[in-house]
Amino acid sequence: MSSYEQIFDGLGLRDWCDADASESPMSMAQLLAKSSGGDGTGDVLPFPSLDALHEACDAIPQTRDVTVSVEQGFLAIKDSLKFVLDPLTQPLSWMLEGALYAFTTTPWWILIPLLVWAAWAATRKVGITVFVASVFLFFGLIDHLDVALETLSIIFVCTGLSVLLGVPVGILMSRSDRLQKVMLPILDMLQTLPSFVYLIPLIFLFSVTEPKLYGIAIILYAIVPVIRLTDLGIRLVDQDVIEAADAFGMTNRQKLFGVQLPLALPNIMAGVNQTIMMSLAMVVIASLVSAPGLGVLVLRGIRNLELGVGLVAGFGIVLLAVVLDRCSKAALQRIDPTHETD
Repeated sequence: MSSYEQIFDGLGLRDWCDADASESPMSMAQLLAKSSGGDGTGDVLPFPSLDALHEACDAIPQTRDVTVSVEQGFLAIKDSLKFVLDPLTQPLSWMLEGALYAFTTTPWWILIPLLVWAAWAATRKVGITVFVASVFLFFGLIDHLDVALETLSIIFVCTGLSVLLGVPVGILMSRSDRLQKVMLPILDMLQTLPSFVYLIPLIFLFSVTEPKLYGIAIILYAIVPVIRLTDLGIRLVDQDVIEAADAFGMTNRQKLFGVQLPLALPNIMAGVNQTIMMSLAMVVIASLVSAPGLGVLVLRGIRNLELGVGLVAGFGIVLLAVVLDRCSKAALQRIDPTHETD
């Protein structure tokens, strides 16, 4: 008799424990002990986990019962969630499909000059513009231009939506301490949740052939920095400036768009930069669920042990990250000349 059985007997709970006694499957610890020739009892007083307590009292669920309950609970609300989320997220699929079509069907001699011009318009720096042009020419020379453009199109859509959704949420957080207290644990969870975990519930909700599957995962993963830094940037606006705006009789809307957002713009742009980087990181992981682009080649290199394919695609992702990072930082420096780029 184990120590826990004695405890339950001493508390007079034996009848309750044995009321629903049944032949339940062995726990993992018991299976391992049996395979190694042990009796599966382990220590005299093991840690009071669910499996250990279940051995002494059948009324206590096993760990597998908890995981099964979580799965059944999700599956029970799956149809309702899908009914609500499908129409709300369908525009995301259309946007991703449209961006992919535009980037992959536009002739290179039109698209690359447009992207180089966009880099020049954002940065006004010859060095960065030449570097951007060189990167796209390099992709073309090694026949990776199409997959690089697929990755870039996904980044543009997901980053744009992250900014459109994240900045208003950050503004609302900066105006309400109560909302900030509610949102901070959610943002902490989104920021620390392993990136692969984002895909698990989405796979059950949407088909892997739908672009919104990986689009939602990328946005959820990448939206956190722009929300946090928008909230922080507005809260850091000097109160003397706010008081001066009040003295001029400015409304809340006028203060927001005329004072707070312009002064907070360097912080917001820093959040956009981090969102771009996190989107790019998630695009590679999203290739597991049919996201096109360079991540597919990285995955191919892992699956087929093709070292060269994986390394070249990984180097291409690094180049894209450097291009996006330098362009966003140079754009930030144009907005705030006091901001130093690396």
